[in-house]
Amino acid sequence: MHEFYGLLTGPLAWAAFFIFIAGSLYRLAAMLILVHKKEKFIFTYMSWKYSFRSILHWIVPFAATNWKKHPVLTIVTFAFHICLFLTPLFLMAHIILWDEAWHISWWSLPDRLADMMTLVVVGACVFYLIRRILLPEVQYVTSASDYGILLIVAAPFVTGFIAYHQWFNYPLFLNLHILSGEIMLAAIPFTRLSHMIFSPFTRAYMGSEFGAVRQAKDW
Repeated sequence: MHEFYGLLTGPLAWAAFFIFIAGSLYRLAAMLILVHKKEKFIFTYMSWKYSFRSILHWIVPFAATNWKKHPVLTIVTFAFHICLFLTPLFLMAHIILWDEAWHISWWSLPDRLADMMTLVVVGACVFYLIRRILLPEVQYVTSASDYGILLIVAAPFVTGFIAYHQWFNYPLFLNLHILSGEIMLAAIPFTRLSHMIFSPFTRAYMGSEFGAVRQAKDW
């Protein structure tokens, strides 16, 4: 088990970071090349003003019409993304690892708050799962890979929660936590999780087209 832990925190960790960074750069470069080749005219009306206007309205809760129409989904979505990003970044155990490896540290979340935020992420994944199963309009656009993505996202938080509280087999769940986190990181550029990379560009395009060309709002 100790040898496996060394593999997870050494070569596999570096591999996960490399795949994430290289994969993200590749996907971005491929997107820009494709746009330049097939829809070069897009660059003629791209606007910083309308891009940021659109992005701002979509990252503020209830600022967009669609957010207002689905209040429960809006609350869950914003809580999910905030906790998904902040919990691993400001978790004390993770910061200690950065400090030991690179002598870099920063402010950390109180353990109880981190626990609550972890449960928010897991609860949101359950919410999305039920929504995909029960709502016909969501079920229609759902594939098997979408369920896999929910599992990939939930796994690091579930295993991390269990490992932190040292329930069941601690070494096993610690290794599963690290492995699932690395799988999630490596999967980001190549699954629907890549929306965290592409969404600013999508909103910039939509905002520019609606604002500069159609003279209308896109939110």
